[in-house]
Amino acid sequence: MSALLLDMTLGLLLVLILRRPVRRLLGAGPAFTLWLWPPMLAAMAWLPIPAISEYALPPVLVQARQATAAALAASPSSREMGLLLWGTGTALALLRLVVVYVRLRREARPAPAALQAMVAAVAPTLDPRRLRVHPMGPAVLWAPRSLVLLPPDFARDGDRDRERMRMVLAHECTHLRRLDPLWTLLAEILAAVLWFHPLAWLALPRFRLDQELACDERTLRAHGADAPAYARTLLSSAGMDAAPVLIPWLAEPQLKERLTMIRRHRTRTPLRVAGTLGLALAGTGLSLAARTMPPAQPAAGASQDLAFNARVQPHYPKASIANREQGTVMLKILVNPDGSVKQVDYDPKASDTTSGNLIAAASEAAMQWHFIPAMRGGHAIESYARVPVNFSLDRLPTPVSKAEAEKKASEYAKKH
Repeated sequence: MSALLLDMTLGLLLVLILRRPVRRLLGAGPAFTLWLWPPMLAAMAWLPIPAISEYALPPVLVQARQATAAALAASPSSREMGLLLWGTGTALALLRLVVVYVRLRREARPAPAALQAMVAAVAPTLDPRRLRVHPMGPAVLWAPRSLVLLPPDFARDGDRDRERMRMVLAHECTHLRRLDPLWTLLAEILAAVLWFHPLAWLALPRFRLDQELACDERTLRAHGADAPAYARTLLSSAGMDAAPVLIPWLAEPQLKERLTMIRRHRTRTPLRVAGTLGLALAGTGLSLAARTMPPAQPAAGASQDLAFNARVQPHYPKASIANREQGTVMLKILVNPDGSVKQVDYDPKASDTTSGNLIAAASEAAMQWHFIPAMRGGHAIESYARVPVNFSLDRLPTPVSKAEAEKKASEYAKKH
């Protein structure tokens, strides 16, 4: 979970930083492609990390006393409380999404025959079965079959307003062809899941803006719309607040950016296509590299001096016991040629806990451990060892005697 959140945060930061420069250089379409990066990076958290067997050493088990754990069993842990809070917030956010969607669907009415005939004359490619009348139109509403919402007075001026109607409907049809209603719904669901993340709510209105700019750019290019006339149509429209699962023709904060894009709309097709493909491939490469590229490591790994390290076990922090924190802390340990520990790093990708107390306890004990260093050319060298430290609130096993520890160390040395 922590790795997924970290990757998503990195993706959102990259998009928020790059979206404006990419839009100026390549156009609105390629800039909107950047929004694929956060989910792609987050999806990489589910891919397995390449195993490096020569550095994976036996786990160190740290367990709380049974009486202490039993006394705290009835109290919920901070992790459980956090999951409960996150689940409650997500459920409420998704419920709001459903309520808004149901309300919009109920308020929408079938378009009268006169309006259907007028729309058919202006936009013959638009399926009349998609048309609905709603006060929040013109807009596109997500549905299994997305709907185009038009205001009741959309055709009030008849033929005199034909050009305005053509431009608005061309814009809405472009949204349908780009599957923008589906992308909007997915973005709303992702924001609901990340309701606690400030970057998610910072990114959502910028996602909507970039989506509108990309749609404007494609409409102007595909339909040969006159840019000044298109801008006048925007200026004459009344803005409205954006609602979940709804893509309005003009949301309140978007007018200035959209007019600026229309004025600069001159991006050449080869550059735009190359930019879109390049950004998509860059996002894929960045995601794969983050998960599959192994870190630079020595040719051979160090091994534990089990007999010595058995006497220096991590302690189970009282605060972690009280909060019922447990899990595996993966340590990446840099070993000096003399077998002492030079540096201890926490590996969040291979760990299943982010408890600061458990990480500190494991790292503090690891700094006192001793290792059998790797050899190269008959000489001991600096080398790495990866040691999982497993903290568990289960029953404490029978302590290992010094003789048993030395025996296990001898058996391990023979096998390796």
